Amino acid sequence: MIELKKTLDILKNGIITENPIFVLALGTCPTLAVTTSAKNGLGMGLAAMAVLIGSNCVISMTRKLIPEKVRIPVFITIIAGFVTIVQLLLKAYQPELDKALGIFIPLIVVNCIILARAEMFASKNGVGYSFIDALGMGMGFTLALLLIGSVREILGAGAIFGSDISGDISPALIMILPPGGFLAYGILAGIINWIGKKRMPAKECASCTLNCPARKGVE
Repeated sequence: MIELKKTLDILKNGIITENPIFVLALGTCPTLAVTTSAKNGLGMGLAAMAVLIGSNCVISMTRKLIPEKVRIPVFITIIAGFVTIVQLLLKAYQPELDKALGIFIPLIVVNCIILARAEMFASKNGVGYSFIDALGMGMGFTLALLLIGSVREILGAGAIFGSDISGDISPALIMILPPGGFLAYGILAGIINWIGKKRMPAKECASCTLNCPARKGVE
């Protein structure tokens, strides 16, 4: 039976506490590559979330049938199946987005976020909680990509979702180039982690293993 408190904790973990992009720093390759616009970031995030939900549920349902020695190849095969489905759907209904995301859709197969959730959570928990875990992590990943993509598009192109908002202000083109990706990601990750540490209760901060200035007040 699914408990509400545990459900909310799992969702919070994926979206905030262990956000795969800003906290765990996983999946940074597609993050930096595709977030040249808010649309691309949102599309990539939703595609990865769909694969994550599907693979988590199937792996959870079949976890007792998968031999321990071949679990990783089986996980990758399941993930690859869902990636193929998502890619075919994008090609059919969103060809422009599929072209913009390019090779990074097939590379979802080896996205460390998805394989990590399969190994650490779905293979050890029931379908209900595995679905919730995938939803939380997927939402955290999608929101992070959307935020980075929005910042880069606004500053680098003077637009948001393709709509011009620059007025008389000249955009900083570097923000839609690779250096801008690193710059936006680094600044946003720093701000979000700083806010997170400031808001962390003293009890949680004392048990944290990270070496940061926020711990000085509880040591």
